[in-house]
Amino acid sequence: MKPLTALRNIAMAALLAASLLAMLAVPAAAAEVWRVKAGESIQAAIDRASPGDTIEVERARYFGHLLIDKPLTLRGIDRPTIDGELKENTISVKAEDVTIEGLIIANSGGDTLYQHAGVYIYPGSHKAVVRNCDFSYTLFGLWIEKANDVLIENNLITGKRDFDSPRRGNGIQLYNTRRARIIGNNISFVRDALYVDVSHDALFRDNRLHHSRYGTHYMNAYDNVWEGNDSWMNRGGLALMEVRRLTVRNNRAWANSDHGIMLRTIQDSVIENNVVAGNQRGFFIYDAEYNALRGNAVIDNRVGIHLWAGSKNNQVEGNDFIANREQVRYVGARDMVWGEQTGNYWSNYLGWDRDGDGAGDVRYEANDMVDRLSWRHPMMKLLLASPAVQTLRLVGQQFPLLRAPSIVDPKPRMQPHNPDWSQWRGRYFPRSE
Repeated sequence: MKPLTALRNIAMAALLAASLLAMLAVPAAAAEVWRVKAGESIQAAIDRASPGDTIEVERARYFGHLLIDKPLTLRGIDRPTIDGELKENTISVKAEDVTIEGLIIANSGGDTLYQHAGVYIYPGSHKAVVRNCDFSYTLFGLWIEKANDVLIENNLITGKRDFDSPRRGNGIQLYNTRRARIIGNNISFVRDALYVDVSHDALFRDNRLHHSRYGTHYMNAYDNVWEGNDSWMNRGGLALMEVRRLTVRNNRAWANSDHGIMLRTIQDSVIENNVVAGNQRGFFIYDAEYNALRGNAVIDNRVGIHLWAGSKNNQVEGNDFIANREQVRYVGARDMVWGEQTGNYWSNYLGWDRDGDGAGDVRYEANDMVDRLSWRHPMMKLLLASPAVQTLRLVGQQFPLLRAPSIVDPKPRMQPHNPDWSQWRGRYFPRSE
């Protein structure tokens, strides 16, 4: 009996193996392409599609809200419009591997309590892609929550510009995500163009952020890269707060009514080769330690750098401080040394270079007695090169009681590092004065 049982088990195993091999030999069903025409229902096409299918939507205006709850691609042909009729989310995504492209996404609801969005990407909807879409009159353009590896690329996002700023949503909101890529988007007339909270390992590249409260409002997020973004005509350009290990390079922030780039409670980060011009404050640095600021062009701001609240142990090398009405606003108990290795360029430096090594022979001091007098009496700037004013500066250096603690650069450069700096002069936020 036992040999028969063993033979039976062997036969059943062989049959099962043969069945599995036959299943593997059958090719997977090809993904289908569904076409939706004017007057037809996009939601009906989504409902009947299988995972992995593509739904192509012809040019027309389609009213209502869409729920995508399976992996698929929703693609517009000649830019059709999905109109949310000013209610709820225009499109809700509740599945992984969803791609939305080539659509005009319009008229979401306007209630910040419910976070109405043009596209709401719900928790767990990983690897979503939204690209080449126009968001028109949406409260939040995209709300992305607990969804990893998303790609948001080349979208135009315009908020509800007739709403007061506090009632608007954000252009793109990221919350508790990883490895997001936010690339090439143009965002305006929202509360904050990019709002980023607890989102790590992300890339923000080549975005245009303007006419909003902040170009970015960013906090509690680590190991991210900000590269090549333009931020202008906002209250603040890039507001980077409560962060570590950030790379901020090749960005341009100009004509913002408050700061160009805010670095608040930031450590172990690199801020390099950025242009901040025509802002009320170029950099606002608060509680920042162990960072490297290098190669930045700080041009024609009312205050070049406002340094505050124990910001120390930072390496500040190779920057250009040019034509700022106040180069550095600093209040501290002792001098802070910048430029120990290669020095920075200061357009109001009055020293000389007798040995021709490119560095001034006399150290630069921001906020010395001459600077303070020239801020109080602007016409004095006409006499800055006169022997009398240079003597006054020398007296201030020799008698410490006449000076306040300052930023000191022992190797001030005689020429700016950026030869094209002049193109950034005169780019101001419109003012009534």
